[in-house]
Amino acid sequence: MRKSRKITIKKSKKTKIRHRRSMVSRKTGTIPISVFDNVMKQFDAAAKKLQIDQSVLEFIKMPRRSTIVNLPVRMDDGTYQMFRAYRVQHSIARGPAKGGIRYHPDVTLDEIQALASWMTWKCAVVNIPFGGGKGGVICDPHEMSEGELERLTRRYVADMIDLFGPDDDVPAPDVGTGPQIMAWFMDTFAMRENRSVPAVVTGKPIKMGGSRGRVEATGRGVMICTREAAKHLKLNLKSATAAVQGFGNVGSVSAKLLHELGVKFTHVSDEYGAIFNAKGIDIEGLVKHREKTKSIVKFPGCKRVKRESVLFAKVDILIPAALENQITEINAGQVRCRILAEGANGPVTPEADKILKKNKVFVIPDILCNAGGVTVSYFEWVQNKIGYFWTEEEVNRRLEEKMVPAFEDVLKVSLENKTQLRIGAFMLAISRVMEVVKLRGIYS
Repeated sequence: MRKSRKITIKKSKKTKIRHRRSMVSRKTGTIPISVFDNVMKQFDAAAKKLQIDQSVLEFIKMPRRSTIVNLPVRMDDGTYQMFRAYRVQHSIARGPAKGGIRYHPDVTLDEIQALASWMTWKCAVVNIPFGGGKGGVICDPHEMSEGELERLTRRYVADMIDLFGPDDDVPAPDVGTGPQIMAWFMDTFAMRENRSVPAVVTGKPIKMGGSRGRVEATGRGVMICTREAAKHLKLNLKSATAAVQGFGNVGSVSAKLLHELGVKFTHVSDEYGAIFNAKGIDIEGLVKHREKTKSIVKFPGCKRVKRESVLFAKVDILIPAALENQITEINAGQVRCRILAEGANGPVTPEADKILKKNKVFVIPDILCNAGGVTVSYFEWVQNKIGYFWTEEEVNRRLEEKMVPAFEDVLKVSLENKTQLRIGAFMLAISRVMEVVKLRGIYS
């Protein structure tokens, strides 16, 4: 007879320790920063300027559904580990919920709710027919094997499968995930449905129905918005200097594309350190160096500096492209850039926004600046729906056609209301969601 295998369920000590340390590092003074509270403050500041019934505002403000599950996953050593996982649907008023899945030790429900909310407003700003969603799993993908990540992903899909669908909720990659994770997601959903459903997820490998230009889309959107902001401020990019915090996909692509326009990057950081070169860093060479060594440190010709110095570098353009809550009321006064282009979600707190405004820093808000990714995700979803695929040139052209008018619309609302670009972006987004809510009515 076959012996039954002993099942042991344990928690990862490393993940728990990293999570605890992260919560300490996210403090401002002695009070932890709630990312979701930050979104609510941004929403409220914009809503005050709109003549909208308060009860309806509350309806579109809060997440419609937050799901929490505990996933038992078999590890390579035969034991089982429990992973806390989330999926939040903030809004489906304008279309299916849309948003990435994040694998990171510091994932919290507060963070996922905030990211889902930002997705609602981001989709509305660029005027694509999606609502906002977001997912996350508390794990460290760098400490897990490919097999463990596959089993985690498939279990995540299986436990929440009723939420997902091309007309219900369409996930995408985020921090700690990528095309391979999306491939496993799509396959698991297809096996449960017993049919091919490529439009259930975006950010897939091109061979499985992914879109050309998707990997570079968020960084390209940052470049487009920065370029348009420079035009508005009459800043010559060929003589401009820049710094980028976070040299992952978004940071590296935006830096590469701006470098091609003539921008000189003097400061770059990643999770392992920061480098500086007053004469300018070879961005293409740095990309190759990071691909080879997994870090930007020890790049030839550059001096290693403190990571926080990147945020306070005296440059024309600063691109925070790491995680949220990087610039707070404690350090905002040290920011010395002219244009701050938010490559990450929520890198600037509402309190810091006030200081940046006083210091005349032109902030391009996340819900506009990094909306290139969800825009090309929309293009991928459309291509999957019609079964016809575009060239990369066509994808990039269509992205320009979405991002440039979005920037112009937000700038117009901001100038008309004499407010920051962020408030203008939220005003525009809230108005667009409200228009649809009024037409649909509220079922009760």
